[in-house]
Amino acid sequence: MTPDEAAALPYRPCVGVMLADGRGRVFVGQRADMDEPAWQMPQGGIDEGEDVPTAALRELEEEIGLPAARVRIEAVTEKPVTYDLPAELIGKAFKGRYRGQSQHWVLMRFLGTDDEIDLQTAHPEFSSWRWVAPDEALALIVPFKRGVYEAALAELGPAI
Repeated sequence: MTPDEAAALPYRPCVGVMLADGRGRVFVGQRADMDEPAWQMPQGGIDEGEDVPTAALRELEEEIGLPAARVRIEAVTEKPVTYDLPAELIGKAFKGRYRGQSQHWVLMRFLGTDDEIDLQTAHPEFSSWRWVAPDEALALIVPFKRGVYEAALAELGPAI
């Protein structure tokens, strides 16, 4: 795909979930589909007709098995933040339909216990998970997504 063709592709509308525990830590999961370590927070596309909070709650349950009753939404980013895929992934990731993602981030407070987090969902996204300090999360995220995480943490981090 040429750079002009890539630039003409839209961004995929998405949500990201910043799940915080009561000790000021955030959830990160090791992607199950990557050979090299690739950590991220739950995230995914916004389905037709969904608003941001609804999509975030759906993604949280789909990816780590937490129903809406086990979290409390505390904040949502004012504007979406975008990232571009690396050149080698454009045309391959997201079935070749998008050049990257435009993400609204939702800060949720975890109201449950760690044993309620279940990675063995219908379509497992993560092979393992852990709670980390927000600055540690930034160091774990793949470089091409790091700017989105920095922006989300800058806006939502004070509420963690």
